[in-house]
Amino acid sequence: MDITALAPTFFLAVVVILLACRVVVLVVARLGQPPVVGEMIAGVLLGPSLVGLISPGLQETLFPQQLKPVLYVVGQIGLVAFMFQAGHEFKSHRTGRIAGTAGAVSLAGMVVPLLLGVGITLLAQGRVNIFVDGVPTGVAAAFVGVALAITAFPMLARIITERGLAGTRFGSLALACGAVDDAVAWILLAFVLTAATGHSGPALITLGGSVLFGIAVATVGRRVLAWVLGQPRLSAQTRLLLTVAVLFAAAWYTDEIGLYAVFGAFCVGIALPSGPVADRVVNTIAPVTNTVFVPLFFAYSGLNTKFGLLTEPSLLVFSAVCVVVAVVGKFGACWAVARLRGEPPEVAARVGALMNARGLMQLVALNIGLQAGIVNQELFTVLVLVALVTTVMATPSLSWLDRRDRRRAARTPSPSATPDVAPAG
Repeated sequence: MDITALAPTFFLAVVVILLACRVVVLVVARLGQPPVVGEMIAGVLLGPSLVGLISPGLQETLFPQQLKPVLYVVGQIGLVAFMFQAGHEFKSHRTGRIAGTAGAVSLAGMVVPLLLGVGITLLAQGRVNIFVDGVPTGVAAAFVGVALAITAFPMLARIITERGLAGTRFGSLALACGAVDDAVAWILLAFVLTAATGHSGPALITLGGSVLFGIAVATVGRRVLAWVLGQPRLSAQTRLLLTVAVLFAAAWYTDEIGLYAVFGAFCVGIALPSGPVADRVVNTIAPVTNTVFVPLFFAYSGLNTKFGLLTEPSLLVFSAVCVVVAVVGKFGACWAVARLRGEPPEVAARVGALMNARGLMQLVALNIGLQAGIVNQELFTVLVLVALVTTVMATPSLSWLDRRDRRRAARTPSPSATPDVAPAG
C-alpha cells in the first residue's frame, strides 16, 4: 500500500477508533469506571480478540498491517501530551511531609511484584509458550517483573483529582509512590532492554543520559519555560508553540537515550511553572490530545492483543497466576508497608487499591517490549489482561472502601472513619 492509499485508510481508522472508544467509555462510565478503562477495552475489541474473530477481512480492511506503525507514532503524541499534563498536575500535590512513608511503600510496591513476576516466569519455562527464541530466559523474566511492578500514575492522578482526594493523606501518599514507582520502572525497563542486546554501552548511555537530562530540566529547562510563560509580549500561540517545542525535544532526547518519550514529557510537566498561564497552556494541549491521540495508542495495543490465545490451558493458568501475583504483590505489599509505617487501615487499603492499577503505563511498557522483540503475542496478551483487570479493580475498590467506612461511621462516628477528607501532612 502506497502513501496515497494509506492516508484515507488512516482517516477511516481514526473515525472507527474514536467512535468505538466513545461508545465503550459511555458504557463503562455507568459502571463507575474512568474513561481510560473504556478506551483500553475498546482498543482490545477492535483487534483480533473481537472484530478480527468475527470478520478477519473487515479488520484487515480497517487496520491493514501498514497502518500499525502510523497508529503507533500518532499515539505517541497522545502519550507525550498526557504525561506532560500528569507531570504538571503532580507538582500541585503536597508530598514533602510524607517522603519517608512514600519511599518505603514505593520500594515495597516495586520489589515484591518484580520478584514474584521473575519467579513465576522462571517457573513457566518449558511449560508455557511465553518465550521468544533467542531472548535469554532471565531477560524475559525481568521484563515480566518490571511490567508487574509498574503503576498507572497518570490514571492514579486522574482518579485522585476527579474524586477531590488530592488533599487527603492517602491521595498524596499514592501520588508520591506512583511517581517514584514509574520513574524507577522506566529505568529498570531500560536496563532490561539493554540486557536483551547483550551490550553494556546502551545501559551506560541510559544512566548517564538520565542524570544529564534531570540536571538540564531542573536548571535550563525550568528557566526556559519560565521565560516563555512570563513574557507578556508573546502571544498565546507563541507560548504554546515554544512549550510544545520544549516538550517534544525532551521526548526526543529521552527516547534516544532509552528512557522513552513519556518520561521526558512527565519531567517537563513538573518543570513547567505554576500559575494561570501555565494552566492555560496545559488545558489547550490536553483536550485534543487526550480525546483524539491517546485512543489511537489503545487501538494499536488492541491490534496486538489476541485473547483467543488464552484457550490454551497452560497460558490461561499462567494468566490467572499473573493476575493474582500482580494484585498480591502490589496491593498487598503497599498495604502491609503502609501499616508498618503507622498508617491507619483505611489509608493503607486505599493506597494499595490505587497503586495496584497498571493501566496505560503497563501498555506502554508492553508495546516497547513487543517492538524490541522481547515479548511474543502470548505474553503480550497475558500482560494486557493483567493491565485490564488491575485497572478495572481500582475504582470499585475505592467505592467499596468508602461505603464500608460510611457504614462504620454510622455505627460508631469517629474522625478516623472518614479518611477521604483527612488532610495530608
